[in-house]
Amino acid sequence: LHRARAAQARAPHPGVMSRASGKQRVCYFYDSDIGNYYYGQGHPMKPHRIRMAHNLLLNYGLYKKMEIYRPSPATFDELRKFHSDEYMRFLRHITPDNMGEYTKQMQRFNVGEDCPVFEGLYQFCQASSGGSIGGAVKLNKGTSDIAINWAGGLHHAKRSEASGFCYVNDIVLAILQLLKVHARVLYLDIDIHHGDGVEEAFYLTNRVMTLSFHQVGGAFFPGTGHTNDLGAKAGKNYSLNFPLLAGMDDAAYESIFKPVVDKVMEHFQPNAIVLCCGADSLSGDRVGCWNMSIRGHAACLEHVKSFGVPMLVLGGGGYTVRNVSRCWAYETARLTNQPISDTVPWHEYMDYYSPDYKLHVPVSNMENENTREQLEMKKQKLFEALSQLEHAPSTTMQTGQPGTRINPDALQHDSEEEEEEWDLRPHRNRRAHLAEYFDDDDAEGDLLDTDKPGREYEEPPSDDDDGL
Repeated sequence: LHRARAAQARAPHPGVMSRASGKQRVCYFYDSDIGNYYYGQGHPMKPHRIRMAHNLLLNYGLYKKMEIYRPSPATFDELRKFHSDEYMRFLRHITPDNMGEYTKQMQRFNVGEDCPVFEGLYQFCQASSGGSIGGAVKLNKGTSDIAINWAGGLHHAKRSEASGFCYVNDIVLAILQLLKVHARVLYLDIDIHHGDGVEEAFYLTNRVMTLSFHQVGGAFFPGTGHTNDLGAKAGKNYSLNFPLLAGMDDAAYESIFKPVVDKVMEHFQPNAIVLCCGADSLSGDRVGCWNMSIRGHAACLEHVKSFGVPMLVLGGGGYTVRNVSRCWAYETARLTNQPISDTVPWHEYMDYYSPDYKLHVPVSNMENENTREQLEMKKQKLFEALSQLEHAPSTTMQTGQPGTRINPDALQHDSEEEEEEWDLRPHRNRRAHLAEYFDDDDAEGDLLDTDKPGREYEEPPSDDDDGL
């Protein structure tokens, strides 16, 4: 029986693959202005890394294997499907020139230090969210099987608060879009930081399962996501967390990721998957302290892809920009089933990859603080939670219970009653953020002309370790 259920979970999702070719259809969202936004001197979050990844995958020729779209900026009405009107108005109006007039609001909305005010802040949020919403629309329409938006994955943002370099939670907005068509959505987070904003948004619903693999301990941001945080009310056992210590490597990660994801797919049987692929879990990250290789990181995507379920792939954290671009370019190749050379093709950002000019970089010899016994114990804890679920929840799933953060069956509704229910979940103590990133049916935007894949940009100042 167990083998039969596992086989059913791995069977390709109906309609996922093109009938003509049998291949998964991939679309890719990219705003050519995204790399121009600049958080400020010394800030670890650099949107320029998205432009670097884009240039790599263009010069590897991967754009030929995808439909490339320029995302339509998310509108105010789209952003308020999750975020409060007052918070969105604040983001829309504040600028570096007038921020002195918004001192109280900046404190209220947690904007100023980790989440600074910079030129074009609101437009940056619109671009990031527009790509994720647009990708969800493509999956909903059935015109793509995999949608990619490396500018997305800003998983810390709350309904009325910026957090961890994140202002607008594009992931929550994309999931709400997917829930219009799909009964069950699985959210997987392999960023080194806990996906707290997404978990909080769906903590009380059984239509979304969140599964986050992340580091904890000491003052590591955000200080949430423990094994006993499992959801509440109708969402009990639908919020899953696998907290880890420093030094995670490929072998240890694979030993937990694959069996846990297999068990989740068996029990939850999602109709769509959203994956946050923060690259701060890589060896050598300026903020993270794990020891994963690019191949090990990409193996997670390939395993999820093997189930044949419609998948939205987003970016996230990652602060050694040359490795972030390497990682996301390589993962784009894996998602499109294209082999690419380890030698980086010549392009305008070549100096970032000196002196070896290789795509893959060696991991370090740092110690893995996670023991086999600890990993096994935490894995069994999640298995126990999953065993208490009914397989593939039926149409009796509750979607409007208090505290769900929004009623997915009434996405246009914005009542005073809902406003009072947003913060029913106890607020946890905030941890000091030491430098973490974190990361409508016309939202898919205009198809880009792939005969003209690039253009010249003025590169912003960089504080990367290379001094580039």
